[in-house]
Amino acid sequence: MNAHFPLDSSHYIGLEERYGATNYHPLPVVLSRGEGVYLYDVHGKRYFDFLSAYSAVNQGHCHPRIIEALITQSQRLTLTSRAFYNDQLGPYESYITAYFGYDRVLPMNTGVEGGETAIKLCRRWGYAVKRIPENQARIVFAAGNFWGRTLGAISSSTDESSRKQFGPFMPGYEIIPYNDLEALAEALAHPQVAGFMLEPIQGEAGVKVPDPGYLAKAKKLCQQHRVLFIADEVQTGLGRTGTRLCCDHEDVHPDILILGKALSGGVLPVSAVLANDEIMLTLKPGEHGSTFGGNPLACAVAKASLEVLEEENLAANAMAMGNLFRDILKTTLKDMLFVKEIRGKGLLNAIEIDQVAGKDKAWMICLKLMERGLLSKPTHGHIIRFAPPLIIDEAQIREGCQIISEVFHALQ
Repeated sequence: MNAHFPLDSSHYIGLEERYGATNYHPLPVVLSRGEGVYLYDVHGKRYFDFLSAYSAVNQGHCHPRIIEALITQSQRLTLTSRAFYNDQLGPYESYITAYFGYDRVLPMNTGVEGGETAIKLCRRWGYAVKRIPENQARIVFAAGNFWGRTLGAISSSTDESSRKQFGPFMPGYEIIPYNDLEALAEALAHPQVAGFMLEPIQGEAGVKVPDPGYLAKAKKLCQQHRVLFIADEVQTGLGRTGTRLCCDHEDVHPDILILGKALSGGVLPVSAVLANDEIMLTLKPGEHGSTFGGNPLACAVAKASLEVLEEENLAANAMAMGNLFRDILKTTLKDMLFVKEIRGKGLLNAIEIDQVAGKDKAWMICLKLMERGLLSKPTHGHIIRFAPPLIIDEAQIREGCQIISEVFHALQ
């Protein structure tokens, strides 16, 4: 097919529906190119990307510096496995540990692998250091969490669609209410608890922001009970909420930090788990690993991605543009009867729709936004996340807000 005459969108959608698994329900748009804050479909129509691949594209689509690192390294060496040393892993490890203030890093590929790795590390520390009896270690999670869909991840989930007919589930998990310090204190009092794992802001749950001071008080409770504080910053980290890490808003330094998504600028799967020696050195050779974890290509890309975040001051921009975004929408949508709440931090934001307005209201809004040239996606049927790349400027924020406002008013 001539590049100037692309196949109709229905062709590509039909192929996915015929040959792909049915575990996703995408908006009916077929994308073929991305640049900065914009995406383009197969017909050349331009869209604002207000999802950023679930915050994996914080640096913007196809950032030139990240792509240059990808191309340069891909022409030299892509994969060795960890059977050998390579000349990219050590420099990357040195850079990322200094960047976030940890002794060591364990590189993996996906965010959910990062979560699994953190739990394994926490359990091992519980047995080797805290001296919890073998096979009795407990990990505490907050209800509404989402860190993937492996069996380990859904064992901590309270979302029935993630769990139904996938059991039996992982033992040793305890789930408590999110943003509830009394419940946390009660759970941590159990002597066999090794760790408490949470998202500083719950993204998939609908951008649920805890009360001010919750993170700092939760970390203090963990310290008092000799329990590891594990921060899942796969979605909230790397500048998304207006600081380098979301935990930085309350000066909390997690015992174990999980990163992913934007760690590669959306170029390929890269994740990392960071911790200090007391925790990380409990692992010995052969006890955990990944063929692709720490591959030279991923290391070169991740290092460039972190450098872009720092040198372009994207966290500060996220803070400023996020404040502007919420201010505009809280003003322009204040009389919307079906808008229940506008919330967020930095450029991780959500509009919650009153469910009385109809279970398909959020989906209808996203379809209308798509028609007007802005892409986002509902979560839990009645919440729409808005998370554009952190490179977005004031004019683009205002244009995006105008589209959102006009669509909401048209549906009033």
